[in-house]
Amino acid sequence: MAYTHSITVPLTYEQAVERTRQALAEQGFGVLTEADITATFTAKLGPEAAADLGDYVILGACNPTLASRALAAEPQLGALLPCNVVVRRGSDDQHTLIEAIDPQTMVRLSDSPQVREVADDADTRLRAALASLGRTGPARPDSDPVH
Repeated sequence: MAYTHSITVPLTYEQAVERTRQALAEQGFGVLTEADITATFTAKLGPEAAADLGDYVILGACNPTLASRALAAEPQLGALLPCNVVVRRGSDDQHTLIEAIDPQTMVRLSDSPQVREVADDADTRLRAALASLGRTGPARPDSDPVH
C-alpha cells in the first residue's frame, strides 16, 4: 500500500529543503515542525548511524484551513497531523528525494465525507507543491501528478 507521494529533484539537499518550504508555502502550508533526523541520530546513536542514513529532515506541514476542517469532522485525526514531508539526500550530491504523506491515508481510516473532501484538497495541494519543485515559478494546484 502506497502512503506517500515522491519526487526526485536535481537540487542539492540544502536547495531542496529551502525550495520545499517555499513550495509548501505557495500551497498554503506552514512548517510547524522540523525534525533533523541526521542530527538526532548523530547525537543519540553516533555518527555511524547518521552516516548510513545521510541528510534527512522531516518537515511537519500544516494548512490551517484544511486542518480545521478535518478536526471539525473528526477530532481524532489530530493524531495524523501535520502532513509530514521528508527531504533526504539522493544517491548523489546533486539529487534529492522529497516524499509527502498521501492525505488519502486519512480516508482509508475514516468514513466521513467531510474528511474525504479535506483529503482531496490536501492531496491536490501537496502534489502541486511536489510537482513545482522540478520547475521554476510558483506551484499550481492543477500541476502534473507525481508518484
